[in-house]
Amino acid sequence: MKLKHFVSAIIMSVIIVAFISCSKSGSGYQQPPAGGGSNSTTINIYNMAFPPSTTVKKGTVVKWYNQDGYAHTVTSDDGATFDSGNLAGGATFSYTAITVGTFNYHCNIHANMKGTLIVTQ
Repeated sequence: MKLKHFVSAIIMSVIIVAFISCSKSGSGYQQPPAGGGSNSTTINIYNMAFPPSTTVKKGTVVKWYNQDGYAHTVTSDDGATFDSGNLAGGATFSYTAITVGTFNYHCNIHANMKGTLIVTQ
């Protein structure tokens, strides 16, 4: 009988730990580690959000990586500087930052998703 209670307690503990580790805490954007070298940077699209802003040097290849399981777009607010079209989950879009300036962008599918790319000299 003691063994049955002991095994039940262990199983319940494993279930609780698994539940806690799999549940989301907090809200908003949490940027996973970025990748890339000195001439490139990766902006992760994660949890229905872009990072609020990313600063890169002129000439940097900026790659957006959609880590969500559904489509997003990466579209500059002016509609002309860059536009990824629909990016399925797991897809990427690259843009070479050739002009110095501040470029606001958004997702055409999800209006609440906004970010800023700042390109410096």
